[in-house]
Amino acid sequence: MKMTWKKNPNDSKKSNSRKRPISLNPNLPFEDVNSTSDSAEPPREGELIGNDDVSNNKTSRSDEEDDKRKNLALYFESQGNKLAEEGKYRQALGKWESAITLMPSKAVLHEQKAQVLLELGEAWTALKAATRATELEPKWGEAWITLGRAQLNYGEPDCAIESFDKALAIKPDCTEAKDDRQTALHLVKRRKQLHSTGLSSTESRFLIGDQG
Repeated sequence: MKMTWKKNPNDSKKSNSRKRPISLNPNLPFEDVNSTSDSAEPPREGELIGNDDVSNNKTSRSDEEDDKRKNLALYFESQGNKLAEEGKYRQALGKWESAITLMPSKAVLHEQKAQVLLELGEAWTALKAATRATELEPKWGEAWITLGRAQLNYGEPDCAIESFDKALAIKPDCTEAKDDRQTALHLVKRRKQLHSTGLSSTESRFLIGDQG
């Protein structure tokens, strides 16, 4: 709607000096009523659909990339399994590391990595990998068994007993967990015996030193 000042009928002499319409005054901050803003066409249906297509395409590409990563990770995992069965532990470890890079939240990869590291004598690294597996799958008994074995190899039989207990809480009839728990208990008892013997030996050496 074009906005203008209304003409005063009693002021005909001043008709020539009446103010210009607001929209025609270049010094006022109003847009021209004849500007293209009022006559702008609404967005076309095809344009709206095009935006949706772009979003769908992005989602589709993202899904495709996820599928590619998953398939590649499964391929590396399969290769690692085969190498481990052949006793090629270092090569298997490399394949599983590649798979973990693509799928870091897959617990079985960390658990298998821990087993191979134990075979290679790397108890501390195996302990960390097994711990990660239990964090990702806390209700997976095999992960707790592997963690307990890693703790045993690292010299922590008390912690190993706790891990085997958690495994048995999940799998009460698991023979491996029971046997490994007995091994850990034996190590704890042996450590206590050695500790006790060590104290006696120290006292004896001290007494002999005093006498000399």
